[in-house]
Order: sequence, then C-alpha cells, then structure tokens
Amino acid sequence: MLREFCGDILRATAFLSRLPVPARFFEGHDGRMGGLTGAFALSGLLLSLPAALLAALLIAGDAPPLLSALLVLSLQTLVTGALHEDGFADCADGLGGGRDRDRALAIMKDSRIGAYGVIALVLGFGLRASAFSALMDVATPLFVALAFLLAQAVSRAAMAWHWQALPSARPGGVADSAGLPEHGSVLVCIGTALLAALVFVVLDLPLLPVVVAVLLAGVVTAGFSRFVRRKIGGHTGDTIGSTQQLAEMAVLVALALMA
Repeated sequence: MLREFCGDILRATAFLSRLPVPARFFEGHDGRMGGLTGAFALSGLLLSLPAALLAALLIAGDAPPLLSALLVLSLQTLVTGALHEDGFADCADGLGGGRDRDRALAIMKDSRIGAYGVIALVLGFGLRASAFSALMDVATPLFVALAFLLAQAVSRAAMAWHWQALPSARPGGVADSAGLPEHGSVLVCIGTALLAALVFVVLDLPLLPVVVAVLLAGVVTAGFSRFVRRKIGGHTGDTIGSTQQLAEMAVLVALALMA
C-alpha cells in the first residue's frame, strides 16, 4: 500500500510538472487521474522543497527580500516548468476575451498569449513576489519556508476540488481524457493539505493566519469555480492550473497581511 502511494506521488508529480519520472512508475497505469489526485498535496510539497530551502537559506544569509522572493519563484517555476502559469495565462485570455463559451474555449486552446494573459502573469507574479517578500522581511527562515510549502499544498488541493466539482467543458481535452478525480481521492488530498497545515502550525506558523489563509483559498477556489461554470460550463486543463495559481496567491497574501 505504501509503495503504491509513493508511486502515486511520483506519477502526480509528473502530471503537475515537467520533471522526468522513470517510465517504470507508469507500467500498468492507464493514464487516468481518478485515484492520483489523492497525492496532489504531497506532490506539491515535494515540488516546492527546493524553493522552500532556497528561501530559508536566503533569509539566513540576510539577502534582500524582494530579490530573494523573485529567486524563489524563479526556482519554483523552473521546477514546475511554468505549467500552471501557462494555464493561468491561457485562461485569462479565454475568459477575459471570449464573448461566449465557444469563443472562450477557442482562445484558451490557442498557444499564443494575448493582453489578458500578459496582465494575469504580471499581476500573478507581482502579488506572489510582493507577498513573499513581505514575509521574508519580517519572518524567520523556518516560518518563510513553511509558509511557501503551505501555499503549495493548499493550492494543489484546490486544483483537485475544482477539477472534481465541475464537468469537463471540452470533451477530448487533456483534463477530460484524464478522467474526473474520485471523490474519495479529493477528500484525501484536502485532508492531507489540512494535516500539513496543522503540522506547520505545530512547527512555527501561527494558527489564526493559517486558518484565514486556508479559508481564503477555499473562498477564492469556490468563487472562481462558480465563475468558470457560468462562463464555459465546466473545467479545462487551463482552469485547473489557474485554480492552483489563484489559491497560492490567496495563501501567500493572507499570510503576508497577518504576519
């Protein structure tokens, strides 16, 4: 059981990033994500460990906070291959520029980036960098590292919830071909993220800011999911990636405001 779950974490990591995972972990796997979503939060923690460690080292070395924040986000982007940022930009172009459902989906499928996508990326990186910089300016190395890890775990759980809560808007797309997440797996993912939050509180993070950050991420995820349902009738790979970005921003901004 443990070996299989570890395999699920690695397979989820391959799905959530562009990191190479040995082919032997996919032998006998049908490519569907139904049961793998339970490992999303742990995969998010695994993917963010290098950036969290870099953040702690930069603070310990008294590096400038804004520069440090940008370096941490740059490393995280390299690790994930900007997969979610790409979806965020495509989603902004489609939902912002599409007059109706069909036009919005067509724009989201286009690999070219438009004004809405550029603005979304600038604001997304700007909000995360400024929030993380504020944390790095006042917090301990352990606090900042745990805050970053919390944002990654919670945002991956938000992805799983958004994916399971909506039908597919584009039959035959990447998200549709991967199948809907199993309800039990989504609960496992959310439970894992909440357990991580509790562990981080025990280690260093204050309880009230963590509670507010998790709740804000939930509200943002629910609001975005409702908007997506009304606009295009369901999820796509781009809206799933956008959910991760929005939830990560919500956690970091909440923690920065309450630090």
